[in-house]
Amino acid sequence: MPVPAVTVLLPARNAETTVAAAVESLLEGTLRDVHVLAVDDGSTDGTRAVLEGLAARDSRVEVLEGGGRGLVAALNLALGRSVSPYVARMDADDEALPRRLEASVAALEAEPELAGVGTGVELFREDQPVSPSFQAYAAWLNGLTSAERLFRERFIESPVCHPSVCLRREAVVAAGGWRHGDFPEDYALWLELMDRGHGMRNVAEVLLRWRDSSQRLTWTDPRYAVRRFTWTKAHYLVRGRGPLADGRPCTVWGAGPSGKTLTRFLREEGATVERFVEVHPRKVGTRIQGIPVVSPDELGPPERERGHLLVCVGVRWAREEIRADLAARGWVEGRDFTCAA
Repeated sequence: MPVPAVTVLLPARNAETTVAAAVESLLEGTLRDVHVLAVDDGSTDGTRAVLEGLAARDSRVEVLEGGGRGLVAALNLALGRSVSPYVARMDADDEALPRRLEASVAALEAEPELAGVGTGVELFREDQPVSPSFQAYAAWLNGLTSAERLFRERFIESPVCHPSVCLRREAVVAAGGWRHGDFPEDYALWLELMDRGHGMRNVAEVLLRWRDSSQRLTWTDPRYAVRRFTWTKAHYLVRGRGPLADGRPCTVWGAGPSGKTLTRFLREEGATVERFVEVHPRKVGTRIQGIPVVSPDELGPPERERGHLLVCVGVRWAREEIRADLAARGWVEGRDFTCAA
């Protein structure tokens, strides 16, 4: 049997109302040379029967028993069964647009330095409008269409939509696949791949309809809480290709909840945080977590600063103002400072 160009890893649990549309959207795409490994992960509804019906009608679909061990185990089970050079992800309630796999494979074939690509996404839900914050996140993600920009912004938020991604199988296997832990498995994998020297980017074309719902793991599983994302950032900021990997001290711009949480995790990882930078006059001159708080005016030119600056301000417009201010003063993003929220 010929090796398919792409194997799609599709875990499903209690998704009988949506999984057929998800699988069919892949089978009907412009790339026909595809194998769908659908993992029934302990469903108690009719998901298994739907999947078996799809497999009976199309030999490109294979159903695996996941045993209810969770998303990471289901993904690694399917990864271990795949033989294609590329593995793609898909969730059981999303819908791929026709060119999704074709465009993803074309990008990976053209750019061998990439370990994977995501795609542009269109958010949808049927019960209420998608929240403005989630829409803003999708707009940011859809703009990360170069490996350079995605690498530069990798510590702001997870820079790739997990169910849109297509990856080089050998790169994922070498990185250990998806890892179990008290952290977001997808974000950890993206950072691990980039830490190993691989590039990633998003295809500019919108090629996945990404469903939002109140039951998404992003909203219900504690591994995807903001705190666990922050821990993941701290872990990779201080290792490998991270800006603090050489042991330099750092300054954290932002002494709000995000900055304080990141600082706590950085110190647990062995990093030295020398200062907070704050614009709030009541904070300037105080100490937070024993660390002095200074105003932005007290930052010198980058050549006089011995450490690295982490901008940990979650409000997008404020982050852009800080970027512009630092650039005007000669600071270079990636070399002198990194945005981390």
